[in-house]
Amino acid sequence: DATSIYKIPRMLHEQGVDRTLCEILRLDTKPADLSVWDSLVHALEHPEREVRIAMVGKYVDLTESYKSLSEALIHAGIHTKSRVSIEYIDSERIEAEGTGMLEGFDAILVPGGFGKRGVEGKIAAIRFARERGVPYLGICLGMQLAVIEFARDVCGLAGANSTEFDPDTPHPVIGLITEWTDREGQVERRSESFDYGGTMRLGAQEARLVPGSRARQIYGRDLIVERHRHRYEVNNNYIGVIQAAGMKVGGWSADESLVETIELPDHPWFFACQFHPEFTSTPRTGHPLFSGFVQACLAQARTRSAAAAVNQ
Repeated sequence: DATSIYKIPRMLHEQGVDRTLCEILRLDTKPADLSVWDSLVHALEHPEREVRIAMVGKYVDLTESYKSLSEALIHAGIHTKSRVSIEYIDSERIEAEGTGMLEGFDAILVPGGFGKRGVEGKIAAIRFARERGVPYLGICLGMQLAVIEFARDVCGLAGANSTEFDPDTPHPVIGLITEWTDREGQVERRSESFDYGGTMRLGAQEARLVPGSRARQIYGRDLIVERHRHRYEVNNNYIGVIQAAGMKVGGWSADESLVETIELPDHPWFFACQFHPEFTSTPRTGHPLFSGFVQACLAQARTRSAAAAVNQ
């Protein structure tokens, strides 16, 4: 009967479930202090403002696919005293109908995913965010597609793509780590015994953030640990061209061989990461990346409101 899952701990406490369990298990514990939890629930139920985020994906008919991500945004709302309203938009609709449906949102988010279906709609949404100055957050595939969009539309690399979607692309800006060639033209290969698990990076791994980058500003430290689950990486052979055109790498793997985050310094808030920060967000602590994203949404909402007032 609870209106939010976050109310359940208080309800169980008031019914004495925690005390009964401690008695059964013969645990001598202090009385439960739910004051911090109560404050989180209060912030959730009494937001001071609201932001609207367009989550552009292809699993929108089953939004539970994005459950960890939507919960991380709710956590960020708690810590910014905001109601985060998420609208799930099918990227194939964008392919068919255009980006007009993205008008009016305070931010755009492209989550992770696999496979070619709906990819061009996501790329169109990313271009919309980049050109319109709308805050953008890309997660995993959302970072790879941001690199592809930038390579095509800013760097002028016609046909740039991921080898996941087009094995014969003339500009494989995204590819398997086993597909890269070094400066001498030799194919770089990693064995199944390598730390990254063959062609897939899995689990918690360290990343080093570049001093002065937005990534470093968001996290407030030089070294972070985030969880990964992907096969494809930014092709290092294109990093020089991409950075020269204005997209910056803000985070590298611990050995500085793989791109972890990218950003656009001349954009109000454009950030994407190869890892999955939603897996480490909690109601108590939130996550700095999602809190920073929601704060950017709030700034965008204020700007839009001010512009609307002037035009009245």
